[in-house]
Amino acid sequence: MSTSAGPRLLGPADVRSLAAELDLRPTKQRGQNFVIDANTVRRIVRESGVTESDVVIEVGPGLGSLTLALLEVAGRVVAIEVDDKLAARLPETIATYAPEQADRFEVVLADAMRVEEVPGPPPTALVANLPYNVSVPVLLHLLALLPSLRHGLVMVQSEVADRLAAAPGSKVYGVPSVKAAWYADVRRAGAIGRNVFWPAPNVDSGLVAWTSHEPPQTTATREQVFAVVDAAFAHRRKALRGALKVLAPAEAVGAALESAGVDPLARGESLTVEDFARIAEGLPWTS
Repeated sequence: MSTSAGPRLLGPADVRSLAAELDLRPTKQRGQNFVIDANTVRRIVRESGVTESDVVIEVGPGLGSLTLALLEVAGRVVAIEVDDKLAARLPETIATYAPEQADRFEVVLADAMRVEEVPGPPPTALVANLPYNVSVPVLLHLLALLPSLRHGLVMVQSEVADRLAAAPGSKVYGVPSVKAAWYADVRRAGAIGRNVFWPAPNVDSGLVAWTSHEPPQTTATREQVFAVVDAAFAHRRKALRGALKVLAPAEAVGAALESAGVDPLARGESLTVEDFARIAEGLPWTS
């Protein structure tokens, strides 16, 4: 019986050597904090539930630490990298550290916020150490763009992880919570210490796992529902009857809330994504 050699993962010395070769100075602007601990990337992959049947999208692969761990188990990995130097070096790193898996890897030089398609078979999983300054917009953009995604796990700033996984009624429940819930069941999947990164970030990190589900059954569009969500949380202390007046006249807002069975004195943090969808159905949208 023949066995293939698995990837060799990056350690602290490998990461620093690659960075020195590229004359790389990690920037806050691009949220560059590279994982230097092999146990951490293996843990991320394990928590993600990725198997050999998955086509994985990775955002911000950087020097390839998580990419190599994903190639241990995934059927295919497509990495989206905005930094041209990192994107150019990554195939060589994969060929060196994971030669028997290199044909299952592809890198795309692009801004994940602006990407409109990904090459190859439809992706089924998203696993990434997301740039913390744009983590929520990137996650929501890819969930909207790639309906084939079934599950995934992302590492984000700890407070953002709390917000994404928050339930109605929580103090941190807000726009990210509701919009993520449109696409998936979301949960916290653990914390990550600062010492596994180079350079060490000034914030704590958290893991967020999600499993896709069908969006709420509604006659409103996603854009309409999300507009209601944005308005409801724009002024958190305002009751819905006041907060939603930016979308329609007061009478129309009142009628929509009554039709949806929602108390006009309620605030956005008490509503589910289904509640927001029912409100959106009752508002007079103009094309």
